[in-house]
Amino acid sequence: MKPFNIVLFAPEIPQNTGTIGRLAVSTNTKLHLIEPLGFSLEDKFLKRAGLDYWQFLAPAIHKSWEAFLADQQPERMFFISTHGKKDFFDVEFQPGDYLVFGRESAGLPDELHQQYPEQFCRIPMPGVFNRSLNLANAASIVLYEAMRQNRTLWSDNIL
Repeated sequence: MKPFNIVLFAPEIPQNTGTIGRLAVSTNTKLHLIEPLGFSLEDKFLKRAGLDYWQFLAPAIHKSWEAFLADQQPERMFFISTHGKKDFFDVEFQPGDYLVFGRESAGLPDELHQQYPEQFCRIPMPGVFNRSLNLANAASIVLYEAMRQNRTLWSDNIL
């Protein structure tokens, strides 16, 4: 079966990327990092958050969005953003999907909003302060919903 893919567009905080790397290894998910990165892949905070998982990760590093598209040729992408018009619960995820997340400080670029408006979705946040969730938390929430929807892909002791 095809793995799910997490795509981080120009991530800035090494601890978030390290935590997402750990999530990816634990769920057989492929991690894609689109440059520029706000840190070095040798960053001690990145390694600390990824702990001993990082050696099993082998993230794909892409020089740009265009290079990512050319290399991966993704069939289905979903962009997770506070500006999405539909809830991610309403998406029917499939193995091989690419879950795209923006940078911590600015989200995803306007060009992507314009190019893929129907593929943007949000995580509902009914709380009073609902600007955005931590990137690693958001990636976990969406990935596990995709996995839940496709639970036949996983062994009986998972989900």
